[in-house]
Amino acid sequence: MSSSATPAPSVWSMPFTGASDMLGHVDWLAFLIAMAVVELTPGPNMGWLAALSAKSGRHAGMMAVAGITLGLLVQLVAAATGLSTLLAGSPVVYESLRWAGVAFMLYLAWEAFADTGSESAVNGDGPAGFRRGLVANLLNPKALVFYLLIVGQFADPALGAIWIQILLLGLIHVILAILVHVGIVLLGARLGAVLEQWRTSLPVRLGFALALVGIAVWIGISTGRTH
Repeated sequence: MSSSATPAPSVWSMPFTGASDMLGHVDWLAFLIAMAVVELTPGPNMGWLAALSAKSGRHAGMMAVAGITLGLLVQLVAAATGLSTLLAGSPVVYESLRWAGVAFMLYLAWEAFADTGSESAVNGDGPAGFRRGLVANLLNPKALVFYLLIVGQFADPALGAIWIQILLLGLIHVILAILVHVGIVLLGARLGAVLEQWRTSLPVRLGFALALVGIAVWIGISTGRTH
């Protein structure tokens, strides 16, 4: 009678056990707070959307949101598949990505604090806004790095295919991003100048920067794996 051991399944061959099983380990409060802070932090997308909507109206702003969203989805798929390969049984890679995630959040904190002006490219109709939003996100490595280093912190290889977990968590972020961007467009169409003044004020920039530093500290403390 043979007693040969059955090899453990890889993260790619694990059966899909259901979203509730795969994501049952997620600290949802921490995840949603992290996603909300990142999305609400003033930055180029916020300034550009507000300025575009104030100048060209809600239709142009919504087209830009569609372009940004499509770019995020492409980056999400690229990050999910790539991260699955990187994390398949490599503690060294995991630790490297974990601390890179801390460094990335600190970089975003500095960027939030240092950002004192909006993007100037606000001309164009709806299709032009769509193209600009799409291209800007496809060519912006920060979106890919965000999904790799931040969203990836909430995935656990022991609970199923990492790429599926990253896709599910990333889609939640995309939905939140859409809500925030649509809100910026609606506000920008009405209160473009006021929104821009709020975005660049020192208390707002400092507050969001400190929040991002807090997330960086949380990632460093809470995402270490002992197994």
